[in-house]
Amino acid sequence: MSFTAGPILLPDESRSLDLAARLAPHLRAGDTLLLSGQIGAGKSFFARALIRARTGNPDEEVPSPTFTLVQSYDAPGAEIWHCDLYRLGDPFELVELGLDEAMGHAICLIEWPDRMGDMAPQGALSLDFEARPDGHVLTFSGPEAWRARLEPVLD
Repeated sequence: MSFTAGPILLPDESRSLDLAARLAPHLRAGDTLLLSGQIGAGKSFFARALIRARTGNPDEEVPSPTFTLVQSYDAPGAEIWHCDLYRLGDPFELVELGLDEAMGHAICLIEWPDRMGDMAPQGALSLDFEARPDGHVLTFSGPEAWRARLEPVLD
């Protein structure tokens, strides 16, 4: 069984910042978030906001992992891995990066998860972003277990 929440309108950056800040404390070691959407849909902005909220440092430098593929951050309760798989050539490169192991102990934020093939964890939460004229739209979907965890975030 699975659940879906949204679409949630994010008309400006402040709404994305707020939602990321509310989600951050509900994440725990071993959680994987799959961020999908076209270029410019708000994936990286949301990931940066979530990382800054989770580390407790609003000035944390959060460079895009577009060329390095992975950036990691120390945060209370769990390390955070921010991955951009756009340039990934083969899903088996995930093993070389150590992402397969990180998904078991870190909070993993993965942009362009379609590049993972069948290596995405079954318990992952999907965040689907869409750019629209009136702002960005976000839809959450995932296993039923996420419903209760997201209730306080989505209220």
